[in-house]
Amino acid sequence: MTGPREPDPLAVAVGNASLLGAGYLLLGRRALFWAAAAVTASLLWLTYTTSRTWCELVVALWWAALVAHGWWLARRHPAAGPRRGQRVLALALTVPVLAAAGWVRFDAYGIEDRVTRARADGSCRAAVDAQEEVAFRHRLLAAPVAARGDTVVGACERLDTAAGRLSGGLAGDLDLLGSAFDTLGAVLGEPGNERTVEATLERYLGRLPTDDGCLNVRIADWLRDRRTGPKDLTGPASAASARIAPGALAECGDALMGDEEWADARESYRRLLDEHPGDSRADDAREGIRKAGLAIELVRVRSLVEAADGMGSGYCREPAKYSAAPAYRRGESGAVFVGDTEYTDKLPEAWRADAPDAALVVCADEADAGKVVETCRYRDHKGRIGSVRFNKLAVRVKAYALRTGKLVTDRTVQIGGESCPGTLGYFGSLPSRMAVTPSNADVRDAFGPVVGR
Repeated sequence: MTGPREPDPLAVAVGNASLLGAGYLLLGRRALFWAAAAVTASLLWLTYTTSRTWCELVVALWWAALVAHGWWLARRHPAAGPRRGQRVLALALTVPVLAAAGWVRFDAYGIEDRVTRARADGSCRAAVDAQEEVAFRHRLLAAPVAARGDTVVGACERLDTAAGRLSGGLAGDLDLLGSAFDTLGAVLGEPGNERTVEATLERYLGRLPTDDGCLNVRIADWLRDRRTGPKDLTGPASAASARIAPGALAECGDALMGDEEWADARESYRRLLDEHPGDSRADDAREGIRKAGLAIELVRVRSLVEAADGMGSGYCREPAKYSAAPAYRRGESGAVFVGDTEYTDKLPEAWRADAPDAALVVCADEADAGKVVETCRYRDHKGRIGSVRFNKLAVRVKAYALRTGKLVTDRTVQIGGESCPGTLGYFGSLPSRMAVTPSNADVRDAFGPVVGR
């Protein structure tokens, strides 16, 4: 096919402005038409795959080159001149193409604008919903614009991952919490993400405190101690820590008291007073410290009492106080008897009390020979007569005031009893000395002065 005898340069230029090489067809230059179409398709595909602005600039230069080249070729024709039919045909082809391309680009910019507004409002959900309107036509004819929306969606996906890790932090995994803040910091370092990062962090911090007071303490400490990173993260973290810490320390102390973790409970209350002295829960914290301290004292006293099986062990070796123990009152106070309890076990139940209600802790040593009571003569199994001295039982006793742990009595009591029985039982040869046989009343009489009975 040969070119038209009388080509219209304007019609050829307009035809090539469609980027389809239609002007070359008006000139009858099919080879140039197919070459132009191939180059145009390649450039559009390059723009689609790379989404780079420079590719669009190359397409614009290619468009200008096609228009100029078509005009130049047509002008060289000897019969070149205006041709109404050619112009109508060129316009009928080019105007719809350029209008469609312009509309697609206009729509792409509109989508980008909605994505940008949603990000500025801190709504990743709205940004993602808007970007989902991007179709193949937008990516083909406005690839860089669509790619910018993809970047926003990518940032939102990372923020969604960070939000999941923040939720893990609410469950107590502080490693996940650290990872979440690292992700937030990385996204915040990219321009335009300030509000979406802020909104993600606000949603997490708004869920604090949790129902677990001690977990809240751990989270508050972590947030307070996070010194590195953008101030847009450390500022809200520190503020949230200051907001939840006092209540968390109080609740944690109460929970630990309920679990009988006395030392940890006291430490939690002490932290509340040290770090937040003006808090409205300060008086309750002081009372908690007092109760926890008493509980710790009582635990120690009970442990020492249980370990005291002689004068050199347990409470007898290392006396301790229980500040809530009753004051000693003669004739009314109960006592805890420890050490060698061979004889103290015979004392009346009314004299005894458990550690919280006792005023005294009485340590008794093993009985030894006391004062001589009487000497009696007996005939042994061989008929020989011998003398046997009968001694009281000497028991060293130490009594401690439980309220203070101070020694209040250190004496040796003498336990009397029956001596010189009519019949003497023994093994081997006749003994020269024997202990009296005390009754419960004898034991009571001996120990009465020690406990004020």
